[in-house]
Amino acid sequence: MAQLSTVARPYAKAAFEFADQHQALDAWAGMLDSVAQVVGNDDLRQQVLGNPRLTSTQKVELVVELCGDAVNDELRNFLFQVGHKGRLAALPAIAEQFALLKAQQEKRMDVEIVSAFPLDDAQQQTLASALAKRLNREISITTQVDSSLMGGVVLRAGDTVIDGSVRGRLNRLHEALSA
Repeated sequence: MAQLSTVARPYAKAAFEFADQHQALDAWAGMLDSVAQVVGNDDLRQQVLGNPRLTSTQKVELVVELCGDAVNDELRNFLFQVGHKGRLAALPAIAEQFALLKAQQEKRMDVEIVSAFPLDDAQQQTLASALAKRLNREISITTQVDSSLMGGVVLRAGDTVIDGSVRGRLNRLHEALSA
């Protein structure tokens, strides 16, 4: 089977365009997250989505029933389209890609900072403002501590990774000397 992100991309784009046209991006993001949580449940995947005795319509109806009021008529129709193509398992990836498209339109980006030592608020603000200027986006930061870095930080912003750690520099030096 194709990668879930490849399968999810056209569905996420179609849902995004529909939600954008109807000025309902926030509502659709919330509904897709709810559906993704339901479909992401391992028991549901095994017992329902993987059950060959159930038709695609029955599978979608069960997912919609489990979501309850979190699904409106438009999303229900979308789920039937996804279900009839046998792609219900891709719903978590669809929700994730929808959120990325929404963040891109809103010029917003989540950045993960991994540092060797805990960063204080001033250091986080300095990094956030530098990244906001460089990426031309509103930045939301999450931080982690990984003492194996020895020093410095590793920044992950979407597909961009900036490794300014001592461990990363030592690895690059080792590769240069080994070549």
